[in-house]
Amino acid sequence: MTFQKALEAYIAATNTHDFNEVEKLLHPQAVYWFTDKSCTTPEQIRTYFENTWNLIRDELYSVRDVQWIAESPQSAACIYTYCWEGYHEGKFVSGSGRGTNVFVKDAAGKWKLVHEHLSGSVQ
Repeated sequence: MTFQKALEAYIAATNTHDFNEVEKLLHPQAVYWFTDKSCTTPEQIRTYFENTWNLIRDELYSVRDVQWIAESPQSAACIYTYCWEGYHEGKFVSGSGRGTNVFVKDAAGKWKLVHEHLSGSVQ
């Protein structure tokens, strides 16, 4: 799998709303930076994802304008615009923001997400 396909697989896994699927694509030392919180352990990342899925029902997550800004045989980094939509307390809601992902190859040669940084759109 290429790093580009790893990003596609990660988005697809996110949209399953099953963290066990997301976790398969994460490096064990993954670090997430969100606007409101940093997550530095697998347990913190799981909790953040699951809380979001409980808050925004039927969330659909996507990325666009992906630019791969660094590529090597062992790592790759991209920036993009993320979009989400779903239902909060029965009302349709949506939003977008900026994202950065860093992928690295693990010991088995598989691309894993080691860092994600998401921030809301600047108005």
